[in-house]
Amino acid sequence: MPMNSVNTNVGAMVALQNLNATNKDLAVTQDRINTGLKIGSAKDNGAIWAIAQNQRATSQSLDSVKESLQRGASTVDVALAAGESISDLLLQMKAKALSASDTTLDTNSVVALNDDFKSLRDQIQKAVDNATFNGANMITASSPTTVMALANANGDQWITVEAQDLSLGSTTLAGITDTSEIATTADAQAMILVVNEAIVNVSSALSKLGTGSKSLNAHLDFVGKLQDTLDAGVGNLVDADLAKESARLQALQTKQQLGVQALSIANQSSSSLMSLFRG
Repeated sequence: MPMNSVNTNVGAMVALQNLNATNKDLAVTQDRINTGLKIGSAKDNGAIWAIAQNQRATSQSLDSVKESLQRGASTVDVALAAGESISDLLLQMKAKALSASDTTLDTNSVVALNDDFKSLRDQIQKAVDNATFNGANMITASSPTTVMALANANGDQWITVEAQDLSLGSTTLAGITDTSEIATTADAQAMILVVNEAIVNVSSALSKLGTGSKSLNAHLDFVGKLQDTLDAGVGNLVDADLAKESARLQALQTKQQLGVQALSIANQSSSSLMSLFRG
């Protein structure tokens, strides 16, 4: 049986301990509601916090991977757009050469067709020179850029898209140079074969670029989904259940009020001893 004493109030001590514990739990719950996190620092749960931090690091690293893939895809897409223009120009050049191969044409007609042919030829090089994105050009003969985009968060895997030289004088254009022309019927007849080969080669080069662009975009989609999954996983580890915490908050607030009342009652027990000494 507890001893009645004015020096030591055991009931008040117990009530104060319980009230302090309730206040501590209440502070934790309020912090979870304020931050939305049940584990906001290593002191809350060191192991889970460390796991979450590692996953956050991977997720943030994937931002750099996505940026690299997006730059690579844009570079390839610019090269593709220029390459498709070059392919269209070659088709027009073939039509001019075919028309100029007609032996019944007069000199003026041949000259006009040759002028058109040379204009189309020069446009090919203009398309090549302007196919630049962020300083990178995949279809030029001068320092062509092979795209190497990051493929993972560790930086040890890459998606590579090889450069394709589509400039005048390249093997891809089958020897069409900046001096190629169809000034005579014989030149026009020979040029038909050359342009046919160039059309086939350019189509093959564009196919490779198109496959590379598709790979970059597909991997970009995958990385985005992977990042979303990682973020959701981190949320499962550290996010607070706000509905649950709200209910807990109300319960603790009620408990806190009861604790205050219990402490008040315990403090009154010492003063009641005075009645024993009244005559």
